[in-house]
Amino acid sequence: MKSQNPHLKIAALSLAMVLYTCCTAASPPLHPVVLIPGAGGNQLEARLTSAYKPSSLVCNRWYPLGKDPDGWFRIWFDPSVLLRPFTKCFSDRMKIYYDADVDDYHNAPGVETRVPDFGSIESLLYLDPNLKHITSYMEPLVKSLEEIGYVSGQTLFGAPYDFRYGLAAEGHPCDVASDFLDDLKTLIESVSDSNGGRSVILVSHSLGGLFALHLLDRAPPSWRKRVKHLIALSAPWGGSVEEMLTFASGTTLGVPLVDPLLVREEQRSSSSNLWLMPSPAVFDGARPIVVTPNASYSSADIVRFLRDIGFPEGARPYETRILPLVERLPPPFGVPVTCVVGSGVETAETLFYGEGGWDERPKVEYGDGDGTVNMVSLMALQSAWGGVKNQSIKVIEIGGVSHTSILKDEIALDAIIGEVSSINSEISSIIGEVSSIKFE
Repeated sequence: MKSQNPHLKIAALSLAMVLYTCCTAASPPLHPVVLIPGAGGNQLEARLTSAYKPSSLVCNRWYPLGKDPDGWFRIWFDPSVLLRPFTKCFSDRMKIYYDADVDDYHNAPGVETRVPDFGSIESLLYLDPNLKHITSYMEPLVKSLEEIGYVSGQTLFGAPYDFRYGLAAEGHPCDVASDFLDDLKTLIESVSDSNGGRSVILVSHSLGGLFALHLLDRAPPSWRKRVKHLIALSAPWGGSVEEMLTFASGTTLGVPLVDPLLVREEQRSSSSNLWLMPSPAVFDGARPIVVTPNASYSSADIVRFLRDIGFPEGARPYETRILPLVERLPPPFGVPVTCVVGSGVETAETLFYGEGGWDERPKVEYGDGDGTVNMVSLMALQSAWGGVKNQSIKVIEIGGVSHTSILKDEIALDAIIGEVSSINSEISSIIGEVSSIKFE
């Protein structure tokens, strides 16, 4: 189903929202919503034990001064990451380590971490509640959901997680990420039960969509009845070229003034970043993504790429834990999926490195996407499931909307709220198994 007039489509979605809002008194109760954030949209707290060995005097256990009585402090997001000496502290404390003997990852020695407010939306509203005006995250989306009747703690919940830890292929342990899926599963059951057994709408952003998809894949069909619908915003189903830049040269975390080389080692250590490398099942393995004077690398060359950039310790976990995980995109039969994606934003497609090597920023050739995730990855479910029976997949494409602005942009919010409203009013049940709507 293609839109002939995007303005009419927006009006239709807005009308669906208005009709639903006006009729709540006569309509059944809302399907509860659980929000699953993207990687950077989570908050993380840390505590240092006597086993912690600081890399410098500045990074001693006294820093930061602001800790709670039990020694916990905010590590992500913390504005002190902007200051060069503390950027190194942040990197050292955030880094995780792969233990080949147990085939899993763990925190840096002496660093304990926890995710605050699981089950609540509180930690999803802002990256830092002390800097609300400049770190807003899901707050605009939450406000829009509240406008159609959702209430925090009653019909609206959140599922934050430790975004450094990703899932692994079957047969490989991934304790932290697996614990999150268990907690998410329990939360969905509790939310459904507390709402009279009504099934839950999952609304995910970015990496949260991959966790949601794998939760549904690993759950028995009888349990999936607990989930009414998955609405995935900006999901990198097949990874992103941007991750190649992260591993080669580091990125600024979207934070101004941060030296990417100072955080590169920490970013390389993250198993979730390894999970988001361009998948050879989605990206053309014959097309170079990274080009240097002496070599080129496609999605089929990630192991060689990791070794050549000086991160050989990433090769084994990628080859054994990640490659089998990303070789397919499992349809969650029984649960309809709607992907809301941005497009028309310059997105890194090919990276060209010069004689200066990996420490210098590459020249970038851009293609279509949302500024972070390439279009081929955003649309991967539609490509993979186009011929699959009994799996409903709908794509809403919004031109000019970036990876994170999808949570704030007025047209995007209208589309998301319109989709939630139509699910609640069962309008979505009349939509075909594969459909696409594009807003220019």
